[in-house]
Amino acid sequence: MNSKHFTSLLDLSSEEFRCIIHRAIELKNNRDPDYQPLKGQVLAMIFEKSSTRTRISFEAGMTHFGGNALFLSPRDTQLGRGEPLHDSAKVISSMVDCIMLRTDKHETVTTFAQHSSVPVINGLTDQEHPCQLLADMQTYFEFRGDIKGKTVTWIGDGNNMCHSYIHAAMLLDFNLNIACPVGYQPLIEYVLPAGDRVRFFDTALAAAKNTDLCVTDVWASMGQEEEQKHREIAFKDFQINAEIMKAAHDDALFMHCLPAHRGEEVTAEVIDGPQSVIFAEAENRLHAQKALLEFLLCKK
Repeated sequence: MNSKHFTSLLDLSSEEFRCIIHRAIELKNNRDPDYQPLKGQVLAMIFEKSSTRTRISFEAGMTHFGGNALFLSPRDTQLGRGEPLHDSAKVISSMVDCIMLRTDKHETVTTFAQHSSVPVINGLTDQEHPCQLLADMQTYFEFRGDIKGKTVTWIGDGNNMCHSYIHAAMLLDFNLNIACPVGYQPLIEYVLPAGDRVRFFDTALAAAKNTDLCVTDVWASMGQEEEQKHREIAFKDFQINAEIMKAAHDDALFMHCLPAHRGEEVTAEVIDGPQSVIFAEAENRLHAQKALLEFLLCKK
């Protein structure tokens, strides 16, 4: 039970985070079909939440590396019938080489990691989305270089993405401005360890002033659809639009983990504009996760 897990960005050191970013860029720019370090290995992918980018990127990544990926939903396993998590973790990990979970409760991932004999990857929980941050940071490094000392602005829901941005700020040493509606701030247990790297603002415009990267997410995430109307009211002043991007540095980038709702959290002018790097960001899920799989499964 000594496997290296990736349940959170904080499972990495700053040096390891940077190594994965640079390796992802290398893998992206030098695709070698003969390089198959995971030949014969199997990744179990457990999805309690549906996904486009997570499933395709992990499945394609395993194929590129010579391995295979199994798609498992609760309907297809005993997890949906109430089998204890630690039993499932022991059984599944005895048959595969790595497990990725995209689930609701963060405790599901940490419990799996505790009882798994192979590496466990957090593909998303309600509290954290570390794989997306690997891709986001790779994208920033590609377009603007190292993010150390820069300022990033998070506008919108203080959700799992915001929590992982706080962790990224701690590891990569950048400043994080946050503007969220009252009642939607990130959890205090994520904010306190970050110290003065995180600053809160009452308005999106103030948060975006002189920033290097503006980021947002949908106002109502998966599973919050019934809150949509209520959230539209709460978040109406937290949209990234041309005025917000104008307050940022001239070379500031815009990112969004997708899917996006044009006209809600971001205007079409911004997401389809010259500062947006959303499609490179989406593609980088593949390269960043290949680098992560290599790091977890091939590390000597």
